[in-house]
Amino acid sequence: MSVSSQPDTLIIEAGRAERHYWRDLWSYRELFAILAWRDVSVQYKQTVIGLAWAVVRPALTMAVFTIIFGRIAKVPTEGGVPYPLLVMAGMLPWFLVSTILANGANSLVSNSNLISKVYFPRLIVPFASSLVAVIDFAINLVLLAAMMIWYRFVPDWHLLFIPVFVCFGLLAAIGPALIMAALNVNYRDFRFVIPFAIQFGLYVSPVGFSSTIIPEQWRLLYALNPVVAVVDGFRWSLLAGRTHLSIDTLLLGGCVTALFLYLGIKLFRGTERSFADLI
Repeated sequence: MSVSSQPDTLIIEAGRAERHYWRDLWSYRELFAILAWRDVSVQYKQTVIGLAWAVVRPALTMAVFTIIFGRIAKVPTEGGVPYPLLVMAGMLPWFLVSTILANGANSLVSNSNLISKVYFPRLIVPFASSLVAVIDFAINLVLLAAMMIWYRFVPDWHLLFIPVFVCFGLLAAIGPALIMAALNVNYRDFRFVIPFAIQFGLYVSPVGFSSTIIPEQWRLLYALNPVVAVVDGFRWSLLAGRTHLSIDTLLLGGCVTALFLYLGIKLFRGTERSFADLI
């Protein structure tokens, strides 16, 4: 009795990968986990104090702001909140956003060997790099909790909104991060712009001061920076609602965040096919 068998046939269909791109993001979830874990481990590998670096950076920045703006310039606080707490509550979302921007912008270049050899949805790379910022944020929350105990400051039900503003911060950062990542592949000198843009963003965001010191007629223009809404929301949630939170600022910040997210995904997807050749 003979059994005839047909040879396996490989079908190459134009546009198949494009149609199933978003499904592939879920199919490659294990790769996302591997890349995220690798980025976290590499971040603190061979460091002297390890994860403590996640605390040292915001602590030193807070100390500088407290001395220069709080003691020398005497920038007013808000709602009777101790100035170091006001600054630290602004530092947490700022470092979350800035770390996602920095890591996401350089993620494609730093993974050039993988991108040039293997197919997978490239969006996984900047998304995975964002996990480092989330872990740093969780560690900094512990530092803020210790400061609240020191100042005998008790949060209230506003704390329930923290997950909302964490998601807001993630979305506000990932759109510009995708734009920077795509530009960094096409124009390598763009890597020199990224640190400057992040440093500039620190000074135009209400980290070392309350957004209420901005004149009323300029606040909507100032709110075009979506980090303003994120920082104000974090402070309002963490500091028992004693700080200012404007609905107009939240709505405008949400619209700008949605716009950058759309533009980021559109630019990233539009240039994704050329990454392997350019990188």
